[in-house]
Amino acid sequence: MERKNDHHRIFEGTVVSDKMQKTIVVRVDRIVMHPKYKKRYRVSKRYKVHDEKGQYHTDDHVQFIECRPLSKEKRWRVV
Repeated sequence: MERKNDHHRIFEGTVVSDKMQKTIVVRVDRIVMHPKYKKRYRVSKRYKVHDEKGQYHTDDHVQFIECRPLSKEKRWRVV
């Protein structure tokens, strides 16, 4: 039984690496505002995402969801 979206976080990002087997690295950008100076700036974070079929490649736009730990660093899978 596959549960969708009850308490799982969903992110969107751009694939920056597809060199591993069944794993892609996805960069998620977000805009934050400096608390004092009120300037907006971009912050990015990279996630290791499970891609079972290996269908996504560099520069693809993907959506991924939180799941159980699949390895030491992988806790996400492609939707």
